Amino acid sequence: MPSWSEVASGFQSGGQVRELRVEVHRRFPHDRTAYTQGLILFEGKLLESTGRYGQSDVRRLDPLTGNVEQRVGIPPAFFGEGIARVEDRLVMLTYKAQRAFALGIEEFDQLETFRYRGEGWGLCNDGRRLIMSNGSSRLTFRDLQSFEEIGGVDVTLRGVPQMQLNELECVDGTVYANVYQRDIILRIDLARGYVTEYIDASGLLTPEESRGVDVLNGIAYDPDRDRFYITGKLWPTMFEVTFDE
Repeated sequence: MPSWSEVASGFQSGGQVRELRVEVHRRFPHDRTAYTQGLILFEGKLLESTGRYGQSDVRRLDPLTGNVEQRVGIPPAFFGEGIARVEDRLVMLTYKAQRAFALGIEEFDQLETFRYRGEGWGLCNDGRRLIMSNGSSRLTFRDLQSFEEIGGVDVTLRGVPQMQLNELECVDGTVYANVYQRDIILRIDLARGYVTEYIDASGLLTPEESRGVDVLNGIAYDPDRDRFYITGKLWPTMFEVTFDE
C-alpha cells in the first residue's frame, strides 16, 4: 500500500485534492498540562475537553489570552475525549467506557448519559446530526437528541481508507479532522467520505515549545471571522489561523 504522502501527492496531481498550508494570524498561551481532546467556539469563548484518567475535564477559555476561566472535572474512572454542542448542552465522549455525557453548557453539570459501542475519539455537530470518530476511517452519524446511530461514512483518499481520524470540526457540510500522530488536518466531504483538502500543520511550534509535547489535536471554527483555532495535546501555544493555498 502506498504511503499517505504518496497517495496525497498523486491524488493532488489529478486535480481532485488541494494541499493547503496553515497561515498563522495570532498565537497565544495554552495550558501545557491540558491533554486536548476537543475544542469548540461558543459565544466568544473556547470550550475545551481534556483527557487522561484522573485528569479529564471541560474548560472555558478566553481566546484573547488563553486564560482558563472555568474548569470542571469528570469522574476519574473516565478518560475524556471530544465534545460537541447541541443547543444548551455539551456532549462529551469517553475513550473506552462506551459512554457519552450530556453537560449543561453554562455550569458543565452532568444532565444525562448515553451509551455507545466501541471507542470515542472526536465529535462535532453539523446542524442535523452528530459526527463521531473512533480512531478508524469510519465516521458515525448520531441523532442529536438520543445519540442513537443513524448512519455513517468511510473516509478515503483515492480509495485508501484514512485511519486514526481524531478530533473533528463540522463546517458548512464538511468535516475537518485531525489525524492521530500526524501534523495533518483533512477536510472531508460527508456525502461521499472523500478527502477534498489536506492541510500541512507541521512546524507550528518552536524547538523550545516542542519539548515534552504530544500530538496536534484540537480544531475550532469561528464563522464570523472565518478563522480557525488549533492546538495540540500538552502544547504551550494555541494558534488562530486560516488554511491557505
